Amino acid sequence: MTFVGWIQIATYFVVLTALVAPLGCYMARVFEGERTFLSPILRPVELCVYRIAGVDETREQDWMTYTVAMLLFNAAGFLLLYAILRFQAALPLNPANMSELAPDLIFNTAVSFVSNTNWQSYGGESTLSYFSQMAGLTTQNFASAATAMALLVALIRAFARASATTVGNFWVDLTRCTLYVLLPISIVAALFLVWQGVPQNLGPYVEASTLEGAKQIISQGPAASQIAIKMLGSNGGGFWNANSAFPYQNPTAGPPRRPPRPTARSLRCMTVTRRSAG
Repeated sequence: MTFVGWIQIATYFVVLTALVAPLGCYMARVFEGERTFLSPILRPVELCVYRIAGVDETREQDWMTYTVAMLLFNAAGFLLLYAILRFQAALPLNPANMSELAPDLIFNTAVSFVSNTNWQSYGGESTLSYFSQMAGLTTQNFASAATAMALLVALIRAFARASATTVGNFWVDLTRCTLYVLLPISIVAALFLVWQGVPQNLGPYVEASTLEGAKQIISQGPAASQIAIKMLGSNGGGFWNANSAFPYQNPTAGPPRRPPRPTARSLRCMTVTRRSAG
């Protein structure tokens, strides 16, 4: 471990500790339905979601109804993701003409992303279309993380309300978690990643010529948006097969190394070499 590595670890823990109180208080206000600094912008969107979905935000659920709602939501998410991957070749936003996946790979990917395990047994840049990455995997990165956070909030309410028979409303918790917590942080993180050099576009793959004259296909796509929620929601699958080891996903992995300064001995050797060559 280098000195810079230890500094990075220490900085991470300092920032994480400093965010515990303000972020925790903000999330508590969100899940209690209290007003936050984002309410003027997001509250109308939240009410619109409830109106479209037919959800009464004032009506709470007991633990059984809450659990059933969670299971039904994730079952629907699994079916939707399975269908997207199954019919990938016929869906839009497929500039690389990715073909249909094998049935067992589709099932494994859909189950793992819905359950937030995200076990990746494919190369994203050589297997999935932009539509599958965005509408399928990125959506489930949000949904699975929001589901886990909603269940945790329900568990906290169950302990705090010892004599109550309700633990909240799953649909309300899911909506508020996505709108007020995951989306704002992911937008900021995605913009930061784009600034650092991570691609976020819908353009086709680029063909480049190497120094040896060979042809190389350079993949790109809507990567920053998926990486942001992947890191925030502790999801496993990434846009590329190599994940953070891929240069586009981690373009500023470390500071550039300066070339060593020439010593007097090396300069003398260079002078002798030049004279010999002359």
